[in-house]
Amino acid sequence: MATNSSNGEHRTTTTTTQATKPPPLPSPLRFSKFFQPNMRILVTGGAGFIGSHLVDRLMQNEKNEVVVADNFFTGSKDNLRKWIGHPRFELIRHDVTEQLFIEVDQIYHLACPASPIFYKYNPVKTIKTNVIGTLNMLGLAKRVGARILLTSTSEVYGDPLVHPQPESYWGNVNPIGVRSCYDEGKRVAETLMFDYHRQHGIEIRIARIFNTYGPRMNIDDGRVVSNFIAQALRGEPLTVQVPGTQTRSFCYVSDMVDGLIRLMEGENTGPINLGNPGEFTMIELAETVKELINPSVEIKMVENTPDDPRQRKPDITKAKELLGWEPKIKLRDGLPLMEEDFRLRLGVAKKN
Repeated sequence: MATNSSNGEHRTTTTTTQATKPPPLPSPLRFSKFFQPNMRILVTGGAGFIGSHLVDRLMQNEKNEVVVADNFFTGSKDNLRKWIGHPRFELIRHDVTEQLFIEVDQIYHLACPASPIFYKYNPVKTIKTNVIGTLNMLGLAKRVGARILLTSTSEVYGDPLVHPQPESYWGNVNPIGVRSCYDEGKRVAETLMFDYHRQHGIEIRIARIFNTYGPRMNIDDGRVVSNFIAQALRGEPLTVQVPGTQTRSFCYVSDMVDGLIRLMEGENTGPINLGNPGEFTMIELAETVKELINPSVEIKMVENTPDDPRQRKPDITKAKELLGWEPKIKLRDGLPLMEEDFRLRLGVAKKN
């Protein structure tokens, strides 16, 4: 049984023994001798960037039925085009701030705008999605006995005073800043997950996702990799926020999806960091994009946004030990795959 240590380490171990109740039982069909049902999996936010790649992977298993719930605020039906009409796939236009009544065995709860441009556009909606949306999904998990995975974020660490960031670090977050609808919203979502786990015995999993990139990212979503690639393809200057020495770690989306599935299928509640520990300054990233995509563009310094973290790098020791997971795709290999997708969508042909 995990101990209640003051540094928060107990949160990263399996805490089922702490639960006051056993997990709710799923449908009796699960235990039927003569009926082998498919696993019904709900993905909230499944029309989004990471969500749609997760759906692709889940649909590869013929024992899975996948239900996507998305309100299409940042997601797109286009991302799921190949599955629409498939007998094992269902798409529901639904906002998670409203209750959803459905029978499922697993819930991947990804619904929430993750780009600063989108979450600052409607901060009240963002915090509602994080808090009320997570409450609704936990209520669903409790009713039907489903296991639920929350995609939390490295933003829970705020502007970290510890580097790299382990799961035991409690963070340095401004509770009234322009980003706090997202940062604090995800922190509350994690609290709700553990309270439902302890009070109701819900099987929970929490992933703290670090910067992820790849095909299907929104082209103008304000995140640095998509910004730089779109600017390079359009022949515009790459806009680096001052001072340019702030760092990020970039995980390719297929690696991230692999980590999420391993966490869901494993026995650890988390939180577990999922990200690529390779660390790059914004200047280094801009120079790499320039070299790979358009050597003729210039790099231009612009004003920074408030509360922008100075450094971000995951400590993935727990992911390695508990999930046997670490990212495989290097940044220089992943960027050209994203460039190809952006070229198609922007209609920019590659020069010979």
